[in-house]
Amino acid sequence: MGWLTVNEIAVAAMFATFIWMLFRGIPVAFALVGVSLLFVLIAEIGLDPYRKAFEGVIAFDRTGIDYRKLQALSGRIFGNTIKNPVLVALPMFIYMGLMLDQSGVAQRMMHAMQKLFGSLRGGLSLTVLLIGIILAASTGVIGASVTLLGVMALPAMMAQNYSKPIATGTIASAGTLGILIPPSIMLVIMSDQLAISLGDLFMGALFPGLILGALYIVFIVIYGFISPDSMPAPERAGRVGWHEVQEVMIAVIPPMLLILLVLGSIFVGIATPTEASGLGALGATLLALFARKLNWKVFREVARSTLNTSGYIVGIFLAANFFAYVLRRYGGDEIVQELVLSAFDSPYLTVGFILFIVFCLGFLLDWIEITIIIMPLMLPIIHGLELAVPGFDQVRDPQVVWFAILVAVTLQTSFLTPPVGFALFYLKGVCPPGVSLSHIYRGIIPFVMLQLLGLFIVFEFPALTTWLPSVAYGD
Repeated sequence: MGWLTVNEIAVAAMFATFIWMLFRGIPVAFALVGVSLLFVLIAEIGLDPYRKAFEGVIAFDRTGIDYRKLQALSGRIFGNTIKNPVLVALPMFIYMGLMLDQSGVAQRMMHAMQKLFGSLRGGLSLTVLLIGIILAASTGVIGASVTLLGVMALPAMMAQNYSKPIATGTIASAGTLGILIPPSIMLVIMSDQLAISLGDLFMGALFPGLILGALYIVFIVIYGFISPDSMPAPERAGRVGWHEVQEVMIAVIPPMLLILLVLGSIFVGIATPTEASGLGALGATLLALFARKLNWKVFREVARSTLNTSGYIVGIFLAANFFAYVLRRYGGDEIVQELVLSAFDSPYLTVGFILFIVFCLGFLLDWIEITIIIMPLMLPIIHGLELAVPGFDQVRDPQVVWFAILVAVTLQTSFLTPPVGFALFYLKGVCPPGVSLSHIYRGIIPFVMLQLLGLFIVFEFPALTTWLPSVAYGD
Protein backbone atom coordinates (compact mmCIF):
# COMPACT_ATOMS: atom_id res chain seq x y z
CA MET A 1 0.00 0.00 0.00
CA GLY A 2 1.43 3.37 -1.00
CA TRP A 3 1.37 6.61 0.88
CA LEU A 4 -1.05 8.25 -1.53
CA THR A 5 -4.32 6.89 -2.89
CA VAL A 6 -5.89 7.34 -6.29
CA ASN A 7 -8.94 8.87 -4.65
CA GLU A 8 -6.86 11.50 -2.87
CA ILE A 9 -5.14 12.40 -6.12
CA ALA A 10 -8.51 12.51 -7.91
CA VAL A 11 -10.07 14.82 -5.31
CA ALA A 12 -7.13 17.23 -5.53
CA ALA A 13 -7.25 17.02 -9.33
CA MET A 14 -10.98 17.77 -9.38
CA PHE A 15 -10.51 21.03 -7.47
CA ALA A 16 -7.43 21.97 -9.48
CA THR A 17 -9.18 21.28 -12.80
CA PHE A 18 -12.21 23.30 -11.70
CA ILE A 19 -10.07 26.33 -10.80
CA TRP A 20 -8.13 25.98 -14.07
CA MET A 21 -11.38 26.01 -16.04
CA LEU A 22 -12.50 29.17 -14.24
CA PHE A 23 -9.25 30.92 -15.14
CA ARG A 24 -9.82 29.85 -18.74
CA GLY A 25 -13.08 31.80 -18.67
CA ILE A 26 -15.47 28.85 -18.66
CA PRO A 27 -18.75 29.66 -16.84
CA VAL A 28 -18.98 28.22 -13.34
CA ALA A 29 -21.90 25.85 -13.98
CA PHE A 30 -20.28 24.45 -17.14
CA ALA A 31 -16.95 24.04 -15.33
CA LEU A 32 -18.58 22.09 -12.50
CA VAL A 33 -20.45 19.78 -14.86
CA GLY A 34 -17.42 19.37 -17.14
CA VAL A 35 -15.12 18.38 -14.29
CA SER A 36 -17.73 15.96 -12.96
CA LEU A 37 -18.23 14.24 -16.31
CA LEU A 38 -14.47 14.03 -16.87
CA PHE A 39 -13.87 12.25 -13.57
CA VAL A 40 -16.85 9.96 -14.05
CA LEU A 41 -15.21 8.95 -17.33
CA ILE A 42 -11.86 8.44 -15.62
CA ALA A 43 -13.51 6.21 -13.01
CA GLU A 44 -15.24 4.19 -15.71
CA ILE A 45 -12.04 3.67 -17.72
CA GLY A 46 -10.11 2.66 -14.61
CA LEU A 47 -6.41 2.79 -13.88
CA ASP A 48 -5.63 -0.89 -13.66
CA PRO A 49 -3.21 -0.78 -16.64
CA TYR A 50 -0.98 1.62 -14.65
CA ARG A 51 -1.04 -0.36 -11.41
CA LYS A 52 2.43 -1.89 -11.86
CA ALA A 53 4.07 1.36 -12.91
CA PHE A 54 2.96 3.19 -9.74
CA GLU A 55 2.93 0.30 -7.29
CA GLY A 56 4.38 1.38 -3.94
CA VAL A 57 3.73 5.06 -4.61
CA ILE A 58 0.01 5.19 -5.21
CA ALA A 59 -2.60 3.03 -3.51
CA PHE A 60 -5.27 1.96 -5.99
CA ASP A 61 -8.79 1.94 -4.59
CA ARG A 62 -12.26 1.78 -6.07
CA THR A 63 -14.45 4.85 -6.41
CA GLY A 64 -17.82 3.18 -6.60
CA ILE A 65 -18.82 5.48 -9.46
CA ASP A 66 -21.12 3.96 -12.03
CA TYR A 67 -22.49 6.17 -14.78
CA ARG A 68 -25.73 4.14 -14.67
CA LYS A 69 -26.31 5.34 -11.12
CA LEU A 70 -26.29 8.94 -12.30
CA GLN A 71 -29.93 8.51 -13.30
CA ALA A 72 -30.84 8.63 -9.61
CA LEU A 73 -29.19 12.04 -9.32
CA SER A 74 -31.99 13.71 -11.26
CA GLY A 75 -34.50 12.64 -8.63
CA ARG A 76 -32.29 14.02 -5.89
CA ILE A 77 -31.86 17.36 -7.69
CA PHE A 78 -35.47 17.92 -8.70
CA GLY A 79 -36.93 16.28 -5.60
CA ASN A 80 -34.84 18.14 -3.03
CA THR A 81 -33.11 21.20 -4.47
CA ILE A 82 -35.72 22.59 -6.85
CA LYS A 83 -38.66 21.91 -4.53
CA ASN A 84 -37.01 23.43 -1.45
CA PRO A 85 -39.47 26.10 -0.21
CA VAL A 86 -36.64 28.15 1.31
CA LEU A 87 -35.28 28.86 -2.17
CA VAL A 88 -38.58 30.51 -3.14
CA ALA A 89 -37.31 33.50 -1.15
CA LEU A 90 -34.29 33.82 -3.44
CA PRO A 91 -35.97 35.36 -6.55
CA MET A 92 -38.32 37.39 -4.35
CA PHE A 93 -35.48 39.11 -2.49
CA ILE A 94 -33.62 39.66 -5.78
CA TYR A 95 -36.77 41.23 -7.26
CA MET A 96 -37.19 43.41 -4.15
CA GLY A 97 -33.67 44.77 -4.43
CA LEU A 98 -33.87 45.45 -8.15
CA MET A 99 -37.28 47.12 -7.90
CA LEU A 100 -36.13 49.27 -4.99
CA ASP A 101 -33.18 50.32 -7.10
CA GLN A 102 -35.64 51.53 -9.75
CA SER A 103 -37.79 53.41 -7.23
CA GLY A 104 -35.27 56.25 -6.82
CA VAL A 105 -35.09 55.82 -3.02
CA ALA A 106 -31.28 55.83 -2.97
CA GLN A 107 -31.05 58.98 -5.06
CA ARG A 108 -33.39 60.83 -2.69
CA MET A 109 -31.41 59.66 0.34
CA MET A 110 -28.12 60.74 -1.24
CA HIS A 111 -29.48 64.19 -2.11
CA ALA A 112 -30.92 64.74 1.39
CA MET A 113 -27.94 63.35 3.34
CA GLN A 114 -25.48 65.37 1.30
CA LYS A 115 -27.14 68.52 2.59
CA LEU A 116 -27.07 67.21 6.16
CA PHE A 117 -23.53 65.80 6.33
CA GLY A 118 -21.87 67.49 3.37
CA SER A 119 -20.46 70.34 5.45
CA LEU A 120 -18.53 67.94 7.69
CA ARG A 121 -15.03 66.67 6.99
CA GLY A 122 -15.60 63.20 5.58
CA GLY A 123 -19.32 63.96 5.33
CA LEU A 124 -19.70 62.44 1.87
CA SER A 125 -18.02 59.23 3.03
CA LEU A 126 -20.35 59.06 6.03
CA THR A 127 -23.30 59.64 3.71
CA VAL A 128 -22.19 56.78 1.46
CA LEU A 129 -21.77 54.42 4.43
CA LEU A 130 -25.15 55.26 5.96
CA ILE A 131 -26.90 54.81 2.62
CA GLY A 132 -24.95 51.58 2.11
CA ILE A 133 -26.26 50.22 5.43
CA ILE A 134 -29.84 51.16 4.58
CA LEU A 135 -29.57 49.70 1.08
CA ALA A 136 -28.02 46.54 2.53
CA ALA A 137 -31.06 46.00 4.74
CA SER A 138 -33.48 46.63 1.89
CA THR A 139 -31.85 45.44 -1.35
CA GLY A 140 -29.01 42.96 -0.84
CA VAL A 141 -28.04 43.11 -4.54
CA ILE A 142 -24.33 43.91 -4.51
CA GLY A 143 -23.90 44.85 -8.16
CA ALA A 144 -26.80 47.32 -8.02
CA SER A 145 -25.67 48.85 -4.71
CA VAL A 146 -22.03 49.37 -5.71
CA THR A 147 -22.94 50.74 -9.14
CA LEU A 148 -25.60 53.03 -7.72
CA LEU A 149 -23.34 54.43 -5.01
CA GLY A 150 -20.52 54.87 -7.51
CA VAL A 151 -22.69 56.79 -9.96
CA MET A 152 -24.21 59.01 -7.28
CA ALA A 153 -21.33 59.65 -4.90
CA LEU A 154 -18.00 59.33 -6.73
CA PRO A 155 -18.33 62.45 -8.96
CA ALA A 156 -19.28 64.55 -5.91
CA MET A 157 -16.32 63.16 -3.96
CA MET A 158 -13.94 63.92 -6.81
CA ALA A 159 -15.34 67.45 -7.11
CA GLN A 160 -14.67 67.94 -3.39
CA ASN A 161 -11.04 66.76 -3.82
CA TYR A 162 -11.42 63.51 -1.89
CA SER A 163 -8.52 61.09 -2.07
CA LYS A 164 -9.29 58.63 -4.87
CA PRO A 165 -8.37 55.53 -2.82
CA ILE A 166 -10.47 56.53 0.20
CA ALA A 167 -13.43 57.50 -2.01
CA THR A 168 -13.43 54.27 -4.01
CA GLY A 169 -12.71 52.11 -0.96
CA THR A 170 -15.64 53.62 0.91
CA ILE A 171 -18.07 53.07 -1.96
CA ALA A 172 -16.95 49.50 -2.68
CA SER A 173 -17.10 48.42 0.98
CA ALA A 174 -20.43 50.14 1.68
CA GLY A 175 -22.00 48.48 -1.36
CA THR A 176 -21.01 44.98 -0.23
CA LEU A 177 -22.73 45.16 3.16
CA GLY A 178 -25.88 43.81 1.52
CA ILE A 179 -24.41 40.32 1.32
CA LEU A 180 -24.31 40.14 5.13
CA ILE A 181 -27.04 42.39 6.53
CA PRO A 182 -30.41 40.62 6.14
CA PRO A 183 -32.33 40.05 4.00
CA SER A 184 -29.35 38.56 2.18
CA ILE A 185 -29.46 36.11 -0.71
CA MET A 186 -26.23 34.55 0.55
CA LEU A 187 -27.93 33.67 3.84
CA VAL A 188 -30.82 32.13 1.88
CA ILE A 189 -28.36 29.84 0.09
CA MET A 190 -26.51 29.04 3.33
CA SER A 191 -29.78 28.08 4.98
CA ASP A 192 -30.40 25.56 2.22
CA GLN A 193 -26.86 24.16 2.17
CA LEU A 194 -26.57 23.82 5.96
CA ALA A 195 -30.18 22.77 6.59
CA ILE A 196 -30.72 25.39 9.29
CA SER A 197 -33.41 27.99 9.91
CA LEU A 198 -33.27 31.01 7.61
CA GLY A 199 -34.86 33.07 10.37
CA ASP A 200 -31.99 32.13 12.70
CA LEU A 201 -29.47 33.23 10.09
CA PHE A 202 -31.24 36.52 9.40
CA MET A 203 -31.39 37.38 13.09
CA GLY A 204 -27.88 36.07 13.74
CA ALA A 205 -26.38 38.23 10.98
CA LEU A 206 -28.00 41.50 12.05
CA PHE A 207 -25.56 42.49 14.82
CA PRO A 208 -22.39 41.42 12.93
CA GLY A 209 -23.56 43.39 9.90
CA LEU A 210 -24.26 46.50 11.95
CA ILE A 211 -20.92 46.11 13.76
CA LEU A 212 -19.13 46.01 10.42
CA GLY A 213 -20.94 49.15 9.29
CA ALA A 214 -20.07 50.85 12.60
CA LEU A 215 -16.39 49.94 12.16
CA TYR A 216 -16.42 51.59 8.74
CA ILE A 217 -17.97 54.77 10.18
CA VAL A 218 -15.49 54.95 13.09
CA PHE A 219 -12.62 54.48 10.66
CA ILE A 220 -13.83 57.33 8.43
CA VAL A 221 -14.22 59.67 11.40
CA ILE A 222 -10.75 58.86 12.74
CA TYR A 223 -9.13 58.98 9.31
CA GLY A 224 -10.71 62.38 8.72
CA PHE A 225 -8.87 63.77 11.75
CA ILE A 226 -5.58 62.01 10.94
CA SER A 227 -5.54 62.95 7.25
CA PRO A 228 -7.86 65.95 6.72
CA ASP A 229 -6.55 66.55 3.20
CA SER A 230 -7.90 63.15 2.12
CA MET A 231 -11.48 64.12 2.94
CA PRO A 232 -11.69 67.93 2.97
CA ALA A 233 -14.78 69.81 4.03
CA PRO A 234 -16.41 71.90 1.28
CA GLU A 235 -15.25 75.49 1.02
CA ARG A 236 -18.79 76.79 0.82
CA ALA A 237 -21.00 74.81 3.12
CA GLY A 238 -24.57 75.86 3.70
CA ARG A 239 -26.16 76.02 7.10
CA VAL A 240 -27.86 72.87 8.36
CA GLY A 241 -31.29 73.40 9.86
CA TRP A 242 -34.54 71.63 10.58
CA HIS A 243 -35.48 71.65 6.89
CA GLU A 244 -32.47 69.45 6.01
CA VAL A 245 -33.32 67.06 8.85
CA GLN A 246 -36.89 66.81 7.55
CA GLU A 247 -35.63 65.99 4.05
CA VAL A 248 -33.51 63.16 5.41
CA MET A 249 -36.42 61.77 7.42
CA ILE A 250 -38.74 61.89 4.41
CA ALA A 251 -36.12 60.13 2.26
CA VAL A 252 -35.23 57.48 4.86
CA ILE A 253 -38.72 56.56 6.13
CA PRO A 254 -39.90 54.59 3.01
CA PRO A 255 -36.95 52.15 2.92
CA MET A 256 -37.04 51.86 6.72
CA LEU A 257 -40.71 50.90 6.53
CA LEU A 258 -39.82 48.27 3.95
CA ILE A 259 -37.09 46.92 6.23
CA LEU A 260 -39.55 46.86 9.13
CA LEU A 261 -42.10 45.06 6.97
CA VAL A 262 -39.66 42.32 5.94
CA LEU A 263 -37.41 41.82 8.96
CA GLY A 264 -40.00 42.83 11.53
CA SER A 265 -42.51 40.28 10.26
CA ILE A 266 -39.83 37.59 10.56
CA PHE A 267 -38.52 38.64 13.96
CA VAL A 268 -41.93 38.81 15.64
CA GLY A 269 -43.05 35.55 14.06
CA ILE A 270 -45.85 36.93 11.88
CA ALA A 271 -44.35 35.57 8.66
CA THR A 272 -41.78 33.01 7.61
CA PRO A 273 -38.76 34.30 5.65
CA THR A 274 -40.32 32.95 2.46
CA GLU A 275 -43.58 34.80 3.13
CA ALA A 276 -41.65 37.94 4.16
CA SER A 277 -39.81 37.88 0.83
CA GLY A 278 -43.18 38.17 -0.92
CA LEU A 279 -44.12 41.10 1.33
CA GLY A 280 -40.80 42.75 0.48
CA ALA A 281 -41.33 42.31 -3.25
CA LEU A 282 -44.81 43.82 -2.97
CA GLY A 283 -43.54 46.67 -0.78
CA ALA A 284 -40.75 47.56 -3.21
CA THR A 285 -43.25 47.57 -6.09
CA LEU A 286 -45.54 49.92 -4.17
CA LEU A 287 -42.62 52.25 -3.37
CA ALA A 288 -41.77 52.43 -7.07
CA LEU A 289 -45.45 53.04 -7.86
CA PHE A 290 -45.81 55.87 -5.32
CA ALA A 291 -42.59 57.43 -6.60
CA ARG A 292 -44.07 57.35 -10.13
CA LYS A 293 -41.16 55.24 -11.36
CA LEU A 294 -43.17 52.10 -12.13
CA ASN A 295 -44.17 51.40 -15.69
CA TRP A 296 -44.32 48.39 -17.95
CA LYS A 297 -40.74 48.87 -19.19
CA VAL A 298 -39.35 49.03 -15.62
CA PHE A 299 -41.40 46.01 -14.50
CA ARG A 300 -40.29 43.97 -17.51
CA GLU A 301 -36.61 44.88 -16.98
CA VAL A 302 -36.75 44.03 -13.27
CA ALA A 303 -38.53 40.73 -13.96
CA ARG A 304 -36.00 39.82 -16.66
CA SER A 305 -33.02 40.67 -14.42
CA THR A 306 -34.57 38.65 -11.59
CA LEU A 307 -35.01 35.67 -13.91
CA ASN A 308 -31.44 35.92 -15.19
CA THR A 309 -29.90 36.20 -11.71
CA SER A 310 -32.09 33.44 -10.24
CA GLY A 311 -31.41 31.17 -13.20
CA TYR A 312 -27.66 31.75 -12.85
CA ILE A 313 -27.72 30.79 -9.17
CA VAL A 314 -30.02 27.77 -9.65
CA GLY A 315 -27.81 26.60 -12.53
CA ILE A 316 -24.84 26.63 -10.19
CA PHE A 317 -26.96 24.79 -7.61
CA LEU A 318 -27.67 21.96 -10.04
CA ALA A 319 -24.10 21.77 -11.30
CA ALA A 320 -22.74 21.82 -7.74
CA ASN A 321 -25.01 18.90 -6.82
CA PHE A 322 -23.50 16.89 -9.68
CA PHE A 323 -19.98 17.93 -8.63
CA ALA A 324 -20.67 17.03 -4.99
CA TYR A 325 -22.04 13.62 -5.97
CA VAL A 326 -18.93 12.70 -7.97
CA LEU A 327 -16.65 14.14 -5.27
CA ARG A 328 -18.43 12.06 -2.63
CA ARG A 329 -18.10 8.89 -4.69
CA TYR A 330 -14.35 9.49 -4.73
CA GLY A 331 -14.49 9.84 -0.95
CA GLY A 332 -13.83 13.55 -1.17
CA ASP A 333 -15.91 14.47 1.87
CA GLU A 334 -13.98 12.05 4.12
CA ILE A 335 -10.65 13.16 2.64
CA VAL A 336 -11.38 16.86 3.21
CA GLN A 337 -12.71 16.25 6.71
CA GLU A 338 -9.67 14.17 7.69
CA LEU A 339 -7.35 16.85 6.30
CA VAL A 340 -9.05 19.65 8.25
CA LEU A 341 -9.49 17.74 11.50
CA SER A 342 -5.91 16.49 11.51
CA ALA A 343 -4.50 20.01 11.19
CA PHE A 344 -5.21 21.14 14.79
CA ASP A 345 -6.24 19.63 18.12
CA SER A 346 -8.21 22.70 19.27
CA PRO A 347 -11.73 22.96 17.81
CA TYR A 348 -11.40 26.75 17.68
CA LEU A 349 -8.15 26.51 15.72
CA THR A 350 -9.96 24.13 13.37
CA VAL A 351 -12.69 26.74 12.81
CA GLY A 352 -10.00 29.38 12.30
CA PHE A 353 -8.29 27.14 9.75
CA ILE A 354 -11.56 26.69 7.83
CA LEU A 355 -12.10 30.46 7.81
CA PHE A 356 -8.55 30.94 6.54
CA ILE A 357 -9.29 28.52 3.69
CA VAL A 358 -12.49 30.43 2.88
CA PHE A 359 -10.60 33.73 2.97
CA CYS A 360 -7.97 32.40 0.54
CA LEU A 361 -10.62 30.93 -1.76
CA GLY A 362 -12.22 34.38 -1.86
CA PHE A 363 -9.26 35.56 -3.95
CA LEU A 364 -10.09 32.97 -6.62
CA LEU A 365 -13.79 32.10 -6.41
CA ASP A 366 -17.07 33.94 -6.12
CA TRP A 367 -19.09 33.63 -2.89
CA ILE A 368 -21.70 31.49 -4.66
CA GLU A 369 -19.23 28.73 -5.54
CA ILE A 370 -17.67 28.83 -2.06
CA THR A 371 -21.06 28.66 -0.35
CA ILE A 372 -22.47 25.86 -2.47
CA ILE A 373 -19.35 23.68 -2.73
CA ILE A 374 -17.44 24.25 0.51
CA MET A 375 -20.19 24.68 3.11
CA PRO A 376 -21.69 21.16 2.80
CA LEU A 377 -18.18 19.68 3.09
CA MET A 378 -17.57 21.62 6.31
CA LEU A 379 -20.94 20.90 7.95
CA PRO A 380 -20.04 17.42 9.36
CA ILE A 381 -16.79 18.87 10.74
CA ILE A 382 -18.63 21.64 12.59
CA HIS A 383 -21.19 19.19 13.93
CA GLY A 384 -18.36 17.05 15.32
CA LEU A 385 -16.50 19.88 17.09
CA GLU A 386 -17.09 20.63 20.76
CA LEU A 387 -17.62 24.38 20.71
CA ALA A 388 -18.94 26.45 23.60
CA VAL A 389 -21.44 28.48 21.59
CA PRO A 390 -24.31 29.83 23.70
CA GLY A 391 -27.62 28.83 22.19
CA PHE A 392 -29.75 29.99 25.13
CA ASP A 393 -31.69 26.72 24.77
CA GLN A 394 -33.75 28.30 21.99
CA VAL A 395 -31.58 28.15 18.88
CA ARG A 396 -31.28 24.84 17.08
CA ASP A 397 -27.67 24.07 16.07
CA PRO A 398 -26.22 27.28 17.58
CA GLN A 399 -22.65 26.41 16.57
CA VAL A 400 -23.75 25.93 12.95
CA VAL A 401 -25.48 29.33 13.03
CA TRP A 402 -22.34 30.89 14.51
CA PHE A 403 -20.13 29.19 11.92
CA ALA A 404 -22.40 30.27 9.05
CA ILE A 405 -22.22 33.91 10.14
CA LEU A 406 -18.43 33.67 10.52
CA VAL A 407 -18.20 32.40 6.94
CA ALA A 408 -20.60 35.14 5.78
CA VAL A 409 -18.39 37.82 7.36
CA THR A 410 -15.31 36.21 5.81
CA LEU A 411 -16.97 36.16 2.40
CA GLN A 412 -17.37 39.93 2.60
CA THR A 413 -13.70 40.03 1.67
CA SER A 414 -14.30 38.02 -1.52
CA PHE A 415 -15.99 41.06 -3.06
CA LEU A 416 -13.01 43.31 -2.37
CA THR A 417 -9.99 41.08 -2.92
CA PRO A 418 -8.49 40.82 -6.42
CA PRO A 419 -8.43 39.20 -8.89
CA VAL A 420 -12.09 38.09 -8.53
CA GLY A 421 -13.41 40.94 -6.35
CA PHE A 422 -16.61 41.74 -8.25
CA ALA A 423 -17.28 44.97 -6.34
CA LEU A 424 -14.00 46.34 -7.68
CA PHE A 425 -15.04 45.79 -11.28
CA TYR A 426 -18.60 47.01 -10.73
CA LEU A 427 -17.12 50.24 -9.40
CA LYS A 428 -14.45 50.53 -12.10
CA GLY A 429 -17.19 50.33 -14.71
CA VAL A 430 -18.76 53.60 -13.49
CA CYS A 431 -15.62 55.47 -12.41
CA PRO A 432 -14.95 58.86 -14.02
CA PRO A 433 -11.72 59.31 -16.03
CA GLY A 434 -8.63 59.47 -13.86
CA VAL A 435 -9.70 56.79 -11.39
CA SER A 436 -7.78 53.57 -12.04
CA LEU A 437 -7.92 50.05 -10.64
CA SER A 438 -4.76 50.79 -8.63
CA HIS A 439 -6.66 53.54 -6.77
CA ILE A 440 -9.44 51.09 -6.00
CA TYR A 441 -7.00 48.37 -4.89
CA ARG A 442 -5.28 50.75 -2.49
CA GLY A 443 -8.59 52.03 -1.21
CA ILE A 444 -10.03 48.65 -0.20
CA ILE A 445 -7.02 47.58 1.92
CA PRO A 446 -8.13 49.28 5.20
CA PHE A 447 -11.69 48.06 4.72
CA VAL A 448 -10.54 44.46 4.25
CA MET A 449 -8.60 44.87 7.51
CA LEU A 450 -11.78 46.16 9.17
CA GLN A 451 -13.69 43.14 7.85
CA LEU A 452 -11.11 40.86 9.43
CA LEU A 453 -11.43 42.82 12.67
CA GLY A 454 -15.20 42.34 12.53
CA LEU A 455 -14.61 38.63 11.94
CA PHE A 456 -12.40 38.48 15.04
CA ILE A 457 -15.10 40.20 17.14
CA VAL A 458 -17.78 37.72 16.03
CA PHE A 459 -15.33 34.84 16.60
CA GLU A 460 -14.56 35.99 20.14
CA PHE A 461 -18.18 36.73 21.07
CA PRO A 462 -20.45 34.01 19.62
CA ALA A 463 -23.44 35.39 21.55
CA LEU A 464 -23.58 38.21 18.99
CA THR A 465 -25.03 35.67 16.55
CA THR A 466 -27.22 33.59 18.88
CA TRP A 467 -28.71 36.08 21.33
CA LEU A 468 -31.23 37.70 18.98
CA PRO A 469 -32.65 34.39 17.64
CA SER A 470 -33.00 33.19 21.23
CA VAL A 471 -34.94 36.33 22.19
CA ALA A 472 -37.23 36.00 19.18
CA TYR A 473 -38.01 32.37 19.97
CA GLY A 474 -38.02 32.72 23.74
CA ASP A 475 -41.02 32.61 25.97
